Amino acid sequence: MIIQHLTTATPPVARHRTSRRLLQGAGLLAASALMLTACGGGDAGSEGSPEGGEGTTAAAGNTLERLQEEGTITVGIAGEVPYSYLEDGEPAGATVAMHEQIFADMGIENVEAELVEWNSLIPGLNAGRFDAVSAGMSILPDRCAQAAFSDPEIMYTTTLMVQEGNPLGLTDLDSVKEKIDAGESVDLAVLAGGIEAGYAESLGLDVQSVPDAQTGMDTVANGRADAFAMTAISLNTLAEENPDAGVETTDAFVQVIDGVEQIGAGGTVFRQDDTDLLEAYNEALASVTESEDTYLEVVGDYGFTAENLPPEDLTTEQLCAGDLG
Repeated sequence: MIIQHLTTATPPVARHRTSRRLLQGAGLLAASALMLTACGGGDAGSEGSPEGGEGTTAAAGNTLERLQEEGTITVGIAGEVPYSYLEDGEPAGATVAMHEQIFADMGIENVEAELVEWNSLIPGLNAGRFDAVSAGMSILPDRCAQAAFSDPEIMYTTTLMVQEGNPLGLTDLDSVKEKIDAGESVDLAVLAGGIEAGYAESLGLDVQSVPDAQTGMDTVANGRADAFAMTAISLNTLAEENPDAGVETTDAFVQVIDGVEQIGAGGTVFRQDDTDLLEAYNEALASVTESEDTYLEVVGDYGFTAENLPPEDLTTEQLCAGDLG
């Protein structure tokens, strides 16, 4: 699968902190290293390194031990509802709730969130601006070449946000392509660096990129785009919270590329060298994803359902290898 490469790392614009009670089982340590990503390093200026090809600048040493000693972890977020965002100045969302519980189980009581643009998440992580990415980021081969992903945490589908009444009768990205191939003009917006950008590129569609979901909605509402493609749960939530915006969403769909359904599965992102931290995280994550009840207890308040729980046989290794067949 092809996904748009990312470039410049934007400086952080906001940092907020939230604390949770130290849960039973704190102090979980990993005894051995685990490397989940099978892909090699990336090119200069791509998603995994700041522009100019200067490599990573993460602090040396055992990150897990450092975070447990400090009692605080900083995660990068992109302000995407309902995954991770700021609410009344405090971090909120499904992945934030998940991380507050998981990191507390690991002996890291406090979670700080640094708000950056989506396309600065992995560059910021590798530059040492924060310790992990909390954004429900999809696990893709290109991204696995730049950073290490946790076990799958969230499954999702795609939808289109269109003007109210859906004047062009769009249903999915294939319908966009069909209309364009037939000579009609359809302007499509996608999140810069989002998985839908890769879908559009694979289909040969020209797009306009937006930095966040709010801008995407505004672009459609103002008539600068006919449709905005993004994950269904994000756009459905955005439409529900903005009933007067003059937009609506289509039915959710799973995109097919070259006859293969594209599995949308997201995880938490770490630096490739932080193998102890990744292993400890996956061990604590298993207690959240072990059943529908434990999963929905954490993320259910944010609109997630049992359909968002990844199947047990879906692995990060598969997704990093692009093995979707």
